[in-house]
Amino acid sequence: MSDSATPRHVAVIMDGNGRWAQARGLPRKAGHRAGAESVREAVDACLDLGIEFITLYAFSSENWNRPEKEIEALMKLLEQFLKTKGKEFMKKNVRLRTIGQTHLLPDSCRAQLAKVEKETANNSALTVILALSYGGREEIADASRRIAEKVSTGELSPEDVTKETVAQHLDTAEFPDPDLLIRTSGEFRLSNFLLWQLSYAEFFISEKNWPDFNKSDFRDAVEDYSRRHRRFGGL
Repeated sequence: MSDSATPRHVAVIMDGNGRWAQARGLPRKAGHRAGAESVREAVDACLDLGIEFITLYAFSSENWNRPEKEIEALMKLLEQFLKTKGKEFMKKNVRLRTIGQTHLLPDSCRAQLAKVEKETANNSALTVILALSYGGREEIADASRRIAEKVSTGELSPEDVTKETVAQHLDTAEFPDPDLLIRTSGEFRLSNFLLWQLSYAEFFISEKNWPDFNKSDFRDAVEDYSRRHRRFGGL
């Protein structure tokens, strides 16, 4: 696979943890634990392939509507994930970043996030971006609000607001837009994920539930991407 055929940034909707657990007669939290292991597979695949960024849809703004016990289990899993994966990220030269309304997360999760982000800040092999308490519509609304504030104070003129201006005020301003979106569990929808940034991304839909999606599957998705001709609206 040539370098030009490798996506620089891959986004992943990790769907199917609950269905994976249900099919095995296990509680939903078992599916989430298994899904966390698939994150390791995806990270290792990115490192092997030379991918620079991977954004993982870990917890959506809509997920706060789930049963309280499931939310508590997810937050505990997130905290444990950060404690264990933080050490792995240091060994593998991986940087951690987050997007979303992370101020809504429990204090213990935010503290662990801040710790790992600080420890891995200078790592350069791969940037893992966790979308936590994230919603694409909320992100665009927040960006619009920040732009409106600058217009109201005279820092910006309305005629100077361009698509580049909007992009610079999104949570993802420091990252390139994803080239490839992977969604598991056979679902064909964005689910309020990176609505602005995925405008020209290539999509890869896998029938597998996320806990069954391994390094080989990730490589297959990237290989499929490498065979596509991206026109970005042109000929």
